[in-house]
This record gives sequence, C-alpha cells and structure tokens, in this order.
Amino acid sequence: MIEGIDISKKFGDRWVLEHVNVSFEKGKTNLIIGQSGMGKTVLLKCLVGLFESDSGQVKFDGRPFSKMSYDEMKQIRQEIGMLFQGGALFDSMTVEENVMFPLTMFAEMSPAEKLERANWCLSRVNLVNSNKLLPSELSGGMKKRVGIARAIALNPKYLFCDEPNSGLDPVTATLIDDLIGEITHESDITTVVVTHDISSVLKTGEKIYFMYNGRIAWQGDKNNILQSDCPELHEFVYATELTRRLRPD
Repeated sequence: MIEGIDISKKFGDRWVLEHVNVSFEKGKTNLIIGQSGMGKTVLLKCLVGLFESDSGQVKFDGRPFSKMSYDEMKQIRQEIGMLFQGGALFDSMTVEENVMFPLTMFAEMSPAEKLERANWCLSRVNLVNSNKLLPSELSGGMKKRVGIARAIALNPKYLFCDEPNSGLDPVTATLIDDLIGEITHESDITTVVVTHDISSVLKTGEKIYFMYNGRIAWQGDKNNILQSDCPELHEFVYATELTRRLRPD
C-alpha cells in the first residue's frame, strides 16, 4: 500500500495541493483523475519523491518515505517503476538498451542476465524482435509498451503511470489499459495511474480519486462513479465523454 497523508504543495503564492489524503491498494489499478491543472501530476511527483511536499508525508507499506535519508530513499526508488507521459525513451539508445538502462543503473547482473531480463520484459509487452530498433522507428503505442517494459525491468513493487494513453488512438489505448491491468494483477503490485481518459476510468478504475482545485473532491470506483452526486465530477465525466464522441476520426 502507498499512502499520502495530508499532502500540501505550494508553487509561489499558489497552493497546488491542499491537505490531500490518499491510499493506494496492492494488486489494484488505482487512478487519480481530473481535468488538467488540478494537481494530479504534482501529487504523483510528490508520491515518488520528484517533488518535496511542503507538509504531510508519504508511506510505502508503512515505511515513512518522506522522512528517510537519501540512501533509504534510494532503496525505495529501486522498488518503483515509472511510465512517463511521453514515454521518455532515450533517443540514442535502442529498445533493448532502453529497457536494460535501469538494470545497468541499479542491478548487480551480468550482461547475459540483463539481456535475458530485457527480453522477458519485451516479450511481456508483445514486442519480441524489436530489440535493435530505435525510438524514432516506433509508433506511439510501441513507445508506450517499451516504456512499460522498462518500468517493470526491476520487478517493481510499485508502478506509477502518468497519462499512459495520451496521444493514442482508442484501440491502442485499450491495449495499454489491458496491459497495465494484467501486469498489476499478475505481479500483485501497487499501481497508480494519472489519467483524464474517461474510457480508461470506466474500464479499469478499481479505486479512483477525483481531484478538483488541488483537493480530493470524490473517491470511489468504476462501479459507482456515474452515480456520484459530486457536481464537479459529474461535469468532468460527461464533458469528457461528449468531447470524445465529437472528436473527428
């Protein structure tokens, strides 16, 4: 379990997060949803330590991440897999080298062991025989799958995904959703996904936090989100779905 307890974050004179309390359960696809600018990605970055919150604390399975020394934090970070919004692949590295990068940085493995692990991860995301391709030779969906392969290379306990479906067509977006869900349940990891894709929310949201103006305005799951009496959530769900339906192919 990952817990964010009374998290607040300020940029200049503006509070981006105000007294946010969240808990993300193991073996579930946990979602943080909301419109752009509501604090979703800032919260995610506070959880993984990319931003330092102004108050509150973060715990990983009861371990007080916010109060750890640098070396202790480094150990936790080695248990985290991260899928960035744009994929964040290294353009000059092949697919194989991108997936092996965290293994080279953090794992004590022989070259043969690293290659074996990279091949397994690429197989898991259905990218067999893509090892020597460069990112420039990949489609958007393939880049996201390489990003997932790299994120799971160290066999993480925790997986964070920032807008995994951004820029993808509906069919590819569904494939990415399915893949993240399968990996979460197979490996029994704690997965946190930031998204504003309502189709993904209604399909995968086993636990959902809706953010509005830096606060948690609603929490629930995909089975009760449409029955919410939160007006901001109601507007977000139906406005997003209407925009999707009106978008030209």
